[in-house]
Amino acid sequence: MASPILLLDAFSLLYRAFYALPPLTTKAGEPTSALYGLSVLLLKLLREQRPKGAAFALDLPRPTFRHERYAGYKGTRTKPPSALGRQVGRLRELIDAFGFPAFAAPGFEADDVLATLATELAAAGEAPVVVSGDRDTLQLADGAVAVLYVGRGVKEARYDASAVEARFGVPPALLPEYVALIGDPSDDLPGVPGVGKQTAAQLVMRHGTVTSILEHLGEIANARLHEALRAHADRLPLWADLARLRTEVPLPSGPRFAPVTQEARARVAELFERLEFTSLIGRLEGAFPGAS
Repeated sequence: MASPILLLDAFSLLYRAFYALPPLTTKAGEPTSALYGLSVLLLKLLREQRPKGAAFALDLPRPTFRHERYAGYKGTRTKPPSALGRQVGRLRELIDAFGFPAFAAPGFEADDVLATLATELAAAGEAPVVVSGDRDTLQLADGAVAVLYVGRGVKEARYDASAVEARFGVPPALLPEYVALIGDPSDDLPGVPGVGKQTAAQLVMRHGTVTSILEHLGEIANARLHEALRAHADRLPLWADLARLRTEVPLPSGPRFAPVTQEARARVAELFERLEFTSLIGRLEGAFPGAS
């Protein structure tokens, strides 16, 4: 089996770590819990996955094409707590220490960047593993691409296409259609009231897309379901399209990942010293064995 290439959803993983751990600070009072939790996860991934290399995807602090197309997109999200916001400034320092490239693109989300990187690497014969706490990335778990979903408590679950279908009742490529029907509170996509997960999966598996579902409304005998779908017919295709990740994000030319190196190990050790992560320094050897 080919060594994987880890594609890491930087902000998603940082947020997961922040909410999974109690507050931590340096002696000078700088908050570090999210950085600490992310560092623990990164060392664990390097130790257990033995990757060929890795790359990060970042969100930019500006609206995306989804906000432009739907004013309500992520409309109820609030600013992160100040203790988390202060650590975001250190995130790039942590990424640079590990030596992996970080990609972002105006108008797109980190998930789209991950989708593009995964598609390119899979086409080149690599084995990408997307690591994220965002369920939207599960639509990428197909073919050579696997998704390591990091849930609450920073617990990981690995998904391929069969695992996605076993959980949701639809294959990865049809998850956007499924999400359009049931909604996604994290992105403020409302879905269709009264349409539950089982009904949504059945509709998608029978018709394939929400457009096809709407074209076959006459076949739906349940009057309440028929009316609910009809009432949202003008918005369902939009919601499905917003939920669908883009795989052709314009990214700068150059390598799509970087290998694990001993130079990176030295930089990480130095950063851990400054952040007072002394308990993690002993774990570096297991995370960087035989690095070139």
